[in-house]
Amino acid sequence: MKRSFGFFGIACLLLLTFFNVSLAQSYKISKVVIDAGHGGRDPGCLGSKTKEKDVTLSIALKLGGLIKKNFPEVKVVYTRNTDVLVELFKRARIANESKADLFISIHCNANPSENPYGAETYVMGLHKSQANLEIAQKENASIFMEDSYSNNYDGFDPASTEAYIIFSLYQNAYLDQSLSLATKVQAQMKEKAGMSDRGVKQAGFLVLYKTAMPSILIETGFLSNLKDESFLSSAKGQELIALGIYKAFKTYKNELEGNTTLSNQNELKSKDTDVTYQQIVNDTAVTAKDTSIKVIKKNEIVFKVQFAASSVKKPVNSPDFKGLKDVQTYFNKGLYKYVTGSEPTPDSAMTLLEKVRGMGFKDAFLVAFLNGERISPQEAMKLIKKN
Repeated sequence: MKRSFGFFGIACLLLLTFFNVSLAQSYKISKVVIDAGHGGRDPGCLGSKTKEKDVTLSIALKLGGLIKKNFPEVKVVYTRNTDVLVELFKRARIANESKADLFISIHCNANPSENPYGAETYVMGLHKSQANLEIAQKENASIFMEDSYSNNYDGFDPASTEAYIIFSLYQNAYLDQSLSLATKVQAQMKEKAGMSDRGVKQAGFLVLYKTAMPSILIETGFLSNLKDESFLSSAKGQELIALGIYKAFKTYKNELEGNTTLSNQNELKSKDTDVTYQQIVNDTAVTAKDTSIKVIKKNEIVFKVQFAASSVKKPVNSPDFKGLKDVQTYFNKGLYKYVTGSEPTPDSAMTLLEKVRGMGFKDAFLVAFLNGERISPQEAMKLIKKN
């Protein structure tokens, strides 16, 4: 009886092994969902002259074009291909209902400091650092742009640290594949696009949370860094980023499907990819320098006092702002920021700053705007002095 059971067990094991090998050999990537972050009334991060939603859409369409051209058998599905708002839960639903084999979400990064730069790629998981948590909070805050967001996300609050405990219970069945693709993306972002490699990371992104396939989210660079912004906002820079992601996709697909011979596809010619990150940044800097010399009217520059910032939009009559008049809000680097005043000179702005600090807003500071666009107070002073 024991011998019969032993033979039966071995037979089952061989059959199971044969089934798994056959399944692996027959597996193909036939459908890819490309997700351009933000859109519509949700601009995403804002650079000095660039909106995240525009950069992500351009890169997404370029990436999709490369896949369609070189792998015509692969169907490309976009979560959006125009400037519209698509809710985060709908993006995952699009991927699941289309039975996609891969989900690639494209974003741009931002930081209160102008120093950070480079690309990083995320997979679904629990954050291992405060910085990773803040990136996820910033991206997840997009739900506040949606109607009835509290119903669609079971009361999830992107600003609450405790809310992310749920992701510690989440076991991603596709973690290994996601990590494999993410690692390849980072390598190509450095090699093809010339971006600084900030590594592969994990964090709790709602857009990745419910996707039933290998999924990654790429932060292609920092719009808060002038060099990265110059690269990301240029057509050539977006082309190189799309090419880098495509190269990673191709390598991942061929490895997964067991294709040892890479096809000779008509990708961008070498003359089109010889341009480097630094060359694009330098060219953009020269152009910016040439066009910045102009006469500034006095009323084009105003100084304001910034006294608060939040990932959640608050009404201007919020009790938190009690005592302040003429409260205004603007969206910058992934946060809603609150200011008061519209002073024509630094002296009058300093007087207002002292008044606001005297009302209890001890961390208030001066910000400046040129034609509605935020610039540093130092830059505003230089422009005033020059003119």
